[in-house]
Amino acid sequence: MTFFMRFCTLIVNVLCLPLHLIEAVGLYKIYKRVFPICLYRISVTYNKKMHDKKKELFRSIPEFCKPGGQLTILEIGCGTGTNFEFYPPGCKVICTDPNPHFQKYLKKGMTENDHLTYDRFVVASGEDMGSVEDESVDVVVCTLVLCSVNNIPQTLREAHRILRPGGAFFFLEHVVADPATWAYFFQHVIQPVWYYFGDGCEVTRETWKHLEAAGFSDLKMRHIEAPLVFIIKPHIIGYAVK
Repeated sequence: MTFFMRFCTLIVNVLCLPLHLIEAVGLYKIYKRVFPICLYRISVTYNKKMHDKKKELFRSIPEFCKPGGQLTILEIGCGTGTNFEFYPPGCKVICTDPNPHFQKYLKKGMTENDHLTYDRFVVASGEDMGSVEDESVDVVVCTLVLCSVNNIPQTLREAHRILRPGGAFFFLEHVVADPATWAYFFQHVIQPVWYYFGDGCEVTRETWKHLEAAGFSDLKMRHIEAPLVFIIKPHIIGYAVK
């Protein structure tokens, strides 16, 4: 299947030549203005289907609050703020995203979730959050982000840096399927198109390997099959303690 998969992927890449050209000349940046609108609508559906999984995951967040203190959460790639409803009341939230055009939708999410305190919105990639101090947050949240960052290990190093000792990195990410499945085949074939549709999203990443090598003191991670389209059905979910 490997040769056939590569052949099919090559054909799709050829068909994507106009998209490759659009990115090469810088016109793809226009889509970054449109992408927040698309993601806002997609996120509503994703949250409905993944509600129980998210609720189960974020239930553990209060465990990482220092006694007598206010729990501080930093979310990498906050997007439209679809995780806010799952955060414990009274938390202080720092929002980061490399796309400044999300801010309009983020404000809507903040208004709808007034049980939280919002510190600031930082336009920054996951690989470079230099404006956030070392060991300054209790929890870092990252959902459906590691599929599109340019450098997963560097993003995890940044998360580790800004977490206080004993803090936790919470994640929920779609990953590559088992190589023995047709989902794996179609993930690789469709990837050239998916990259542009998802603003840099890659469905063929073995993200769990990077988490295992990131140097956290404890990693609690599960592989699950999400109730979603087969291309993004395989997920990993859990948290890692600094």
